[in-house]
Amino acid sequence: MNFADIIVAVAVIGIVALAVAILRRNKKAGKSNCGCDCGNCAQSCRRK
Repeated sequence: MNFADIIVAVAVIGIVALAVAILRRNKKAGKSNCGCDCGNCAQSCRRK
């Protein structure tokens, strides 16, 4: 691996980590990832 490959790999890992952190923060806040109301969704895993 050369230096450019390492930089690209670190950038990709950083972007993936940021996306996961945003998804986890939104889930803890009760927000849905699709933008819809999960309580009325047929594919919702929430128990009513």
